[in-house]
Amino acid sequence: MLRAFEDAEPTAADDAFVSEAAYLVGDIEVGGRSSIWPFACLRGHGTGVVVGTETNVQEFAMLHGATLGDGVTVGHGAVVDYADVGAHSLVGMQSAVLGGATVEDHCIVAANAVVRKDQTVPSGHLAYGTPAETRPLTDAQLAQIERTHETYVELAARFRDAGLDAREVD
Repeated sequence: MLRAFEDAEPTAADDAFVSEAAYLVGDIEVGGRSSIWPFACLRGHGTGVVVGTETNVQEFAMLHGATLGDGVTVGHGAVVDYADVGAHSLVGMQSAVLGGATVEDHCIVAANAVVRKDQTVPSGHLAYGTPAETRPLTDAQLAQIERTHETYVELAARFRDAGLDAREVD
């Protein structure tokens, strides 16, 4: 469901997929070939939410005041609250990236990790644990980010073509 709030309304590129069961309200911008999956909640008031190109926000994720770069995956149940996630990064299932934090490009936030307020995860690093510690990623982990995001670009196109986009529902 896409809803306006205080003169701001969600927008999504024509080739993006927004599930009919997702909730986007206020100042939200979804980039080309991106996908927002069922039960994701994107709330843009005060500070909007920007979802880059070929980025996917999976089921039960919550974004508020967030900026996601291109080729990002936000896993099931993850929270990105007033934080930035750089291009070609993966935010794992049930993890949290909290106020003022920055996850730079080509990073993985491990499942269940908590990136603290104002923490920076350097480019090419894995953030793991609660609170998150970091270490450099392996080549295999970097390749995993690309495989995941490409899988969701293809899957989103199939769902959009099947008429399951929120903008197609009468």
